[in-house]
Amino acid sequence: MRFVLLFFQFALLTATGSDLLAQYPGYWQQRIDCRMEVELDVKDHRYQGTQRLVYYNQSPDTLDRMYYHLYFNAFQPGSEMHEWTRRLPDPDTRILSKLEDMAPEEQGFLRVRKLTQAGMPVLFEENRTILEVKLAKPLAPGDSTVLEMEFHGQVPKQTRRSGRDSDEGVAYSMTQWFPKVCNYDKRGWHAHPYVQREFYGVWGNYDVRIRLDRNYVVAATGLIQNPQEVGAGYEDTSQPLAIPKGDMKTWHFSAENVHDFAWAADTDYVHTRRVMHDGTLFRFFYIKTKDNEEAWSRLPEMMDQALQHINRLYGPYPYREYAIVQGGDGGMEYPMLTLVTGNRPLRSLVGVSVHELMHMWYQMMLGTNESYYAWMDEGFTSYASSEIMSRLFPGGDGLSTHRGSYQGYLGLAKSGEEEPLTTHADHFRSNFAYGAAAYSKGSVFLHQLSYIIGKEGLDSVLLDYYLTWKFKHPTAEDFIRVAERRSGLELDWYLEYWSATTKQIDYSVDTVWIKDGALHLMLSQDGTMPMPVDVAIHWPNEEVTRVTIPMDIMRGFKREDSLFPTTYVAPDWPWTFEKYELVVPGPIQGLPSMVVIDPTKRMADVTPEDNVYKPK
Repeated sequence: MRFVLLFFQFALLTATGSDLLAQYPGYWQQRIDCRMEVELDVKDHRYQGTQRLVYYNQSPDTLDRMYYHLYFNAFQPGSEMHEWTRRLPDPDTRILSKLEDMAPEEQGFLRVRKLTQAGMPVLFEENRTILEVKLAKPLAPGDSTVLEMEFHGQVPKQTRRSGRDSDEGVAYSMTQWFPKVCNYDKRGWHAHPYVQREFYGVWGNYDVRIRLDRNYVVAATGLIQNPQEVGAGYEDTSQPLAIPKGDMKTWHFSAENVHDFAWAADTDYVHTRRVMHDGTLFRFFYIKTKDNEEAWSRLPEMMDQALQHINRLYGPYPYREYAIVQGGDGGMEYPMLTLVTGNRPLRSLVGVSVHELMHMWYQMMLGTNESYYAWMDEGFTSYASSEIMSRLFPGGDGLSTHRGSYQGYLGLAKSGEEEPLTTHADHFRSNFAYGAAAYSKGSVFLHQLSYIIGKEGLDSVLLDYYLTWKFKHPTAEDFIRVAERRSGLELDWYLEYWSATTKQIDYSVDTVWIKDGALHLMLSQDGTMPMPVDVAIHWPNEEVTRVTIPMDIMRGFKREDSLFPTTYVAPDWPWTFEKYELVVPGPIQGLPSMVVIDPTKRMADVTPEDNVYKPK
């Protein structure tokens, strides 16, 4: 019954999202249907495959060329990834230490042997991690074409996200493993070389057959299409198995409305399942040890609790299945599947699994271009996963939920290494600057937005954002327009300051006095980024007066905020003014015991110590 109700809710939400999208006339995105067959030789770790790609040109432009990603070519000495990692002041040791010493048989590569368009040969050239293709026939707006390809590759020693023989003993983490068509949008082609960061894909349907040694268990994006032929926990136990004889086995998966396809394989995978509260089937694949067995046995129940919170707060999970798979080198998300390192205690395993599950929303359904908007992927995910973890593991003081993100941002802001969030993800001058920006400053963006528009306002924005932009490619401007529509406020200034500059927030209480029976407070804007200001005035009798001071460029004020129930709204603070005199009408009998700017600690003030004033 709960599944039926959720399905009805999701259908209603989908319709609402479609109506809202009418507010964005002219939006378009490309689409594909991709069918692949691949065979992996586990003796030499080489594979060969075919790909049939139907490409639908839904843009207003005629395309005379196309591009594909060849990610595995990055995993070899002398690659762009290798050279860029060497130049960074804080290189990722997972990359540098392995690429330096890779033997030829440990390196990765991905090559295209043959490519045709509608049966006609096309000219193509491999340029490191990008395949450049000149179409035999230009593709007009509204038309589609069929590109057929033969390719082969070698799986690298586990280096970054992808590879074989991980440190935890997982045989194959097959991510970024196939020639993946680059995305084309209103900004043109996005044929970025692969040097370390994350991805941007074309929405479409995938149908994939994977053939390898019969002793391996495979986890993959999508739904298994031949469960009785593979068994391994996929089968319907009420029906007989029909596993073909021979040394090899073929696994057939299909996924609709995704923008990537990943899989993993190992001979020792334990495959368990749980049907969640909303009817979604979660699959778990891991290599059991005496140290990790308890954590993995408790993980399904914890993820069911997490999913209940996520569906309610951020929109319902739309696919029928999801898999958490031990593999990779940390945690990395793909459609309907995530790879995580699995030899962890329970809280760490839940933490990485919740974070990667939230990526199903922020990137797998809300498919931002991670090269330009890494902070909308990692930052939004960090915010939401912190909210979920605080519900799974309660007991904090209410201010601790996002403390780590604020500490990360403030460390960046005071380091002298901060770069604007609009910096291309591959072009940050250090891994530290990228990580603190994408994860910490991106998370603070949302929590601080709740300070501007109210906690309830942010909750409604995040749900509306999902309804409007799921299965599409939203930008930062698209998100802020949703926030403006929901809050009734003008917020372009906030996006501009926070994402396009490194200006900092700094407010203080200068002095407090009584005049003509009224309380006067002189406040100061000491930083370079303006903000509305919440002020809590504590009286000796323990009463508190809560005042919100909006900015003139907001064109309004937050209507509701359970974290700061406002006593009254003061006149606007013009954003160019350094000083602001707040007058609290009387009769006032005596000075307050304390005045606090931003008592909820959601404003990322770089010197919070001068936000508290205690009159003598």
